[in-house]
Amino acid sequence: MTIPAAPSFSARHQGRSHRTSLAVAMPLLLAAVGAQALEVNIDPHADLLYRQALPLLEQADNQVDSASPLRTAIGDPELSRQGQAMAHTLPTAVALLKKSVALGHPVAQYRLALYYTTYLPANQIAEAACPLLEASLKQGFAPPALAIAHWCTAYNASPAYREALEAVPSMATLYAAYYPQPATRLACNRSRPQGLQLQWGRQRDYQAEIYRLLGELDPRQRQTFLQKAVEINGCAAAQQRLTSTR
Repeated sequence: MTIPAAPSFSARHQGRSHRTSLAVAMPLLLAAVGAQALEVNIDPHADLLYRQALPLLEQADNQVDSASPLRTAIGDPELSRQGQAMAHTLPTAVALLKKSVALGHPVAQYRLALYYTTYLPANQIAEAACPLLEASLKQGFAPPALAIAHWCTAYNASPAYREALEAVPSMATLYAAYYPQPATRLACNRSRPQGLQLQWGRQRDYQAEIYRLLGELDPRQRQTFLQKAVEINGCAAAQQRLTSTR
């Protein structure tokens, strides 16, 4: 790990001390995280149902994105066509996700919860989405962590949330094929979504988010976790937090 040294002797000395502390802390940190590997078996039929839902979800997303403000005039035939198509594809996708969720599929749990956070009234989201988000994160899938931090106050404040975050890095191999995944807001991404548009993140983007969230939960290891987030994908939010605490 290389940290640029400042020109003064004092700063150079502090830089060496910081590198030393990171070098000592990081193996211990990663060993602790890796020790909490989960046993997760994804049902093949549940996976088939989830993958059948994906093209329908993509169609619905595209229909939302293409409904620009310039085409929202009453009587617009193209907008009407898109609305009718979305009214067909989205419920079908949701029905498939629900069947997959019934078989315990962690990624389907997340995508169904994301549907709820996107389309339900705000006062109904926590009740509908949080059980799904928590179940998915407990199986080591990273994306639910962000929505939990926003919507699921009780679980977000529990030791179980911290334990679930720590177990995520050990599950990277199992979930590698399920990325990219959408999110309402990726803090480690500099771009900003517009309207109902979702942000899509790679696996490493979500891994960075996990370390960023761990940094917010643990003041004693905050710098170590935030530095890890920066190393993974250049997380702007983590870098800003590091800079503000120096």
